[in-house]
Amino acid sequence: MIPELAVPPQAGQDLTDPRSRRDHGGGLDHAIRRFGGARHEWIDLSTGINPEPYPIGPLETADWAALPDHGAFAELTAAARRFWGVPDGAEILPAPGASALIARIPALVNPGEVHISTPTYNEHAAAFSAHGWQVTDRGNGDARVVVHPNNPDGHLWSPADTDARLSVIDESFCDVTPDATMIHLVERPGTIVLKSFGKFWGLAGLRLGFAIARPDIIARLNDMTGPWAVSGPALRIGARALNDLDWARETRQRLIRDADRLDMAMTARGAALVGGTSLFRLYHVDKAAEWQERLAQVRIWSRIFPYSDHFLRLGLPPANGWQQLESAL
Repeated sequence: MIPELAVPPQAGQDLTDPRSRRDHGGGLDHAIRRFGGARHEWIDLSTGINPEPYPIGPLETADWAALPDHGAFAELTAAARRFWGVPDGAEILPAPGASALIARIPALVNPGEVHISTPTYNEHAAAFSAHGWQVTDRGNGDARVVVHPNNPDGHLWSPADTDARLSVIDESFCDVTPDATMIHLVERPGTIVLKSFGKFWGLAGLRLGFAIARPDIIARLNDMTGPWAVSGPALRIGARALNDLDWARETRQRLIRDADRLDMAMTARGAALVGGTSLFRLYHVDKAAEWQERLAQVRIWSRIFPYSDHFLRLGLPPANGWQQLESAL
């Protein structure tokens, strides 16, 4: 029997304290220092980033040399509006990554109690805590955050879960399941949908994210982020990618196939699927730390969690990494 995902905290650990759980995927440098090997020998499966990123195409010198202009900004926001079907009554704010927006959103209203169900992406709790909010994982709060689909289990929420006066719907992984989006809620007062460019398009280093909400919220967030928050290259590449619907459709199909392949490989070795998305899979294993170490010995980095001895999360390998992963398993 697979245990409930909402596992109890380890001894002495408070899951509502962001300092005790502000861990992330990545950290390949740490793995290399501990287990050795050259960086090119490693496959990093500890994140949920598409391993086959969008081909960025050519850039112009002005993208790097000039301050980003209003035309490029407008082109990006228009592409985003079409791609996500943003309602007419909402505005879009591009920013240097969804994390930059997450850090500022708690300042939109006076601090109170924010409900963030655990386990989930921990930057939300850290940001609210830093702005003086009390973080809880139960009850009704003055604010509510849902990661939709949730990281790490892929849980999908409903509109009924987003009825606080400040409701944040983090759809950083929702582009693999576009039919599940709650973008239609952004015309409600106090509702913000976040989008990340780094996950589905595989361009985390580009640092591009979006807040979508009513104009009054977007105006305040825009004042907080300041002018020229998004680089010229990000504006051009983002617009190009959001207009490439064929790539998006083909990528979704490939990710589903690859996620199925990963599930078959892992369950054949005794792991049990808990959930996830087509960008990352969460498994229940006997001893997660031992699994991570065994995989690291053959230069594959995975994700484990401080609140569970049994949860192991794997992203997808690139096309040339499947043989290394399947041989390791």
